[in-house]
Amino acid sequence: MKPCIAAPLDPDFQPAVLFSRHYIKAAKASGKAVPLVIGLERENGLLSRFETVVKSTPDAETLRYVERLVKFLLWARGGWRIWMGGPPEISEHIAHGYSKFGARSFDTDLMSRVYERPFEVVVTSADSVPVEHESAAALGGHLDGCRIGFDLGASDYKVAAVKDGEVVYSDEFPWNPKDQPDPNYHYEHLNSGLKKAAAHLPRVDAIGGSSAGVIVDNKIMVASLFRAVSAERFQDAKNIFLRLRDEWEVPLEAANDGDVTALAGAMSLKANGMLGIAMGSSEAAGYLNPRGCMTGWLSELAFAPVDYNPAAAAADEWSGDCGVGALYFSQQAVNKLLPAAKIELPAEMGLPERLKEVQSLMAKGDPRAAKIYETIGVYLGYAIPHYADFYDFQHMLILGRVMTGTGGDIVRAKAREVLNQEFPAVAKKIALHVPDEKSRRVGQAVAAASLPEIQK
Repeated sequence: MKPCIAAPLDPDFQPAVLFSRHYIKAAKASGKAVPLVIGLERENGLLSRFETVVKSTPDAETLRYVERLVKFLLWARGGWRIWMGGPPEISEHIAHGYSKFGARSFDTDLMSRVYERPFEVVVTSADSVPVEHESAAALGGHLDGCRIGFDLGASDYKVAAVKDGEVVYSDEFPWNPKDQPDPNYHYEHLNSGLKKAAAHLPRVDAIGGSSAGVIVDNKIMVASLFRAVSAERFQDAKNIFLRLRDEWEVPLEAANDGDVTALAGAMSLKANGMLGIAMGSSEAAGYLNPRGCMTGWLSELAFAPVDYNPAAAAADEWSGDCGVGALYFSQQAVNKLLPAAKIELPAEMGLPERLKEVQSLMAKGDPRAAKIYETIGVYLGYAIPHYADFYDFQHMLILGRVMTGTGGDIVRAKAREVLNQEFPAVAKKIALHVPDEKSRRVGQAVAAASLPEIQK
């Protein structure tokens, strides 16, 4: 299971794809493989299924494979109920871990908040898991009229004014939302940006937005941007987009920033089958299937595991889990790798500033900075085929501040090297795309502007 291409600053990196493929091969070779069917039930009775095989005996390797698989599926597809159809001992292990008092209590609690239903695990047989019931919704892509688009990040937010498909204004503004307990801080900052964009348009016909977090019907169900907002005041934060819609009196649609990443890729390439990844303050992802439709899956890959190294030291500050995407494809990944790169920065320096320092070193040709980007490139090269086991895509669009400058070129080149050497079939199927510098910085906001349809 050792990768052929080692991560320069993380030699113990254990790619999830190698572990999983090795396990399935071993299970089949044992002659005692049995089916495991996992169903994930979401809103309105929607249900996604995933089928695999496991060893009939629940040894440590089997339990790790299944637990990490369930974790990935839960954050990729979402759900308030998991149907475990397979060996009872394995299913009971998952039911215990994914409970209020289990190791994955964070995951179950958050899914309960997202879907506003108590979370549960149903232990059953493989042939008793309900049939798949998926939904697909058309994307935006509307660029007629005078529109404003915004993209909310953890360290800055971007706005763009778009007139009949042409960008007439774009800018970005620093802010610190995650430490602000008053939802009015978020509302007023965003509204200020919208007004600046509106000044460059003869009128405003529609507003579209992109934001980190889980958004349902223009309501923010969960978002790290509102981490400091108390439960008593979260209702105000949850309805921030509805407040803006009422104030501006125009159609307003908001979507998860990962979904808008996929939309931006589809619009720029005029292609479907798109997985978009944004490497910013965290990892955002979005998916457009080969038919050009959204799946309704959660695609919160920041919490989906990509490294199965049991000794991985860094833990996600929110979920407390190790080996998850946010620590490998974001500013957090850069920060995590600084000690191994022997780059010392002031302890009080924030993550955005740390990334800027690394980018500055990269621009000066510092080999230590290059090693950070090479390591992230190896991470990505092994994550892509893992993602391909769960998503059907032919194009991957890579965005975000981590991909800015020559460091981003190194990430992409190293990822392609891994694919060509270890996964040639995947390399032939999937094209990697990085937008030009301008699109990297404001592409999300422009694509978001296209979300609402103007009523004629």
